[in-house]
Amino acid sequence: MRNIVVIDAPSNLGLRPPAPGTVPGCYKLAGAMREQRIVQRLRAFEGGVVVPPRYDRGDWKEGDGVFNAAAIAAYTPRLADRIEHHVRAGDFPLVLGGDCSIQLGASLALRRIGRYGIAAIDGSADFRHTGNSPSVGAAGGEEMAIATGRGQSDLSDIEGLRPYVRDEDVRLFGIRDYDEDREELARLRIPTVSVGEFRRWGTAELAGAALQTLELPVTDGFWVHLDADVLDPEVMPAVDSPDPGGLLPGELRTLLTALVRSDRCVGLNLTIYDPDLDPDGTAGALLADIVVAALTQD
Repeated sequence: MRNIVVIDAPSNLGLRPPAPGTVPGCYKLAGAMREQRIVQRLRAFEGGVVVPPRYDRGDWKEGDGVFNAAAIAAYTPRLADRIEHHVRAGDFPLVLGGDCSIQLGASLALRRIGRYGIAAIDGSADFRHTGNSPSVGAAGGEEMAIATGRGQSDLSDIEGLRPYVRDEDVRLFGIRDYDEDREELARLRIPTVSVGEFRRWGTAELAGAALQTLELPVTDGFWVHLDADVLDPEVMPAVDSPDPGGLLPGELRTLLTALVRSDRCVGLNLTIYDPDLDPDGTAGALLADIVVAALTQD
């Protein structure tokens, strides 16, 4: 068993404010998971905190590109440094976000080391870029496009390493059947498995088939990105985009377990859960239970 190392990445730089004069509450995710005793339950080691810059969109307006871009560009290499250290040491980093832009820290870290894939478990593809949208803005809805080399160079080409992940090394799980990005992803030959497809063919069966492709020796391994909004809002309302038709807890547990227990999986990040939207903590408790169950060997 590899040592699980918990790293806090409490960045909310990639999300729009939920209301004027406020900031996204997902930066509290790590604290909420720690309140669920996730470190103790996993018998994990402490990896510390990578403190993000201040959330400040300034006078940003639509058409100005990605907001907080300079802050994200500064934060990503620092987070990558921490993740890279532990991956090279043979540890298994569990990175507690944060919004989805923290995935860029993992992607950059692994790009420095070699060629790695990414298995994104997400309710949406997060593939918005100027080639398919009139404007961009929130990196948390664009990180997969950025990681694959699309988008402004200050984010997509940090250290001259564009792309951090090749299209053919990406797998997307749990997107909604009606996701508008599926057509473009199909043209790019980026495999996706929607919620409906999991139910039609079986979660365990499709997870196993996809895992075989992620374990091919063409890559050095893969990273798992988990966005809480992959769950149905009936059980996970505490996200910024609670779209209907998501996975149920048992389905997510089966999928996540299959991926993270692979010897080729090198780490996991957790994003988007917002404790401000979960006053009694039940959604957070559910999320912690799923992650602990997936990472705990029988």
